[in-house]
Amino acid sequence: MKAVNVYFPTMDSVKEFVNAVSAYPYEIDLHSGRYVVDAKSLLGIFSLDLGKPIVCEIYNDNCDELLKDIGKYIAK
Repeated sequence: MKAVNVYFPTMDSVKEFVNAVSAYPYEIDLHSGRYVVDAKSLLGIFSLDLGKPIVCEIYNDNCDELLKDIGKYIAK
């Protein structure tokens, strides 16, 4: 499992993120406070507080390609 913080500056970035993570077969969750949603769910992500970074948990150890695809959303 790997965890990174992600941030979505615009509503379009959420849609692009969902399209990117949907291409991978393993489970990916987003955590914001006590809420957990499927990272492949557009409506789920919009239910979170998008004003701050969100923890993205990837349930696969070989996720370098995914991290490259979502690199522009990883919070610095």
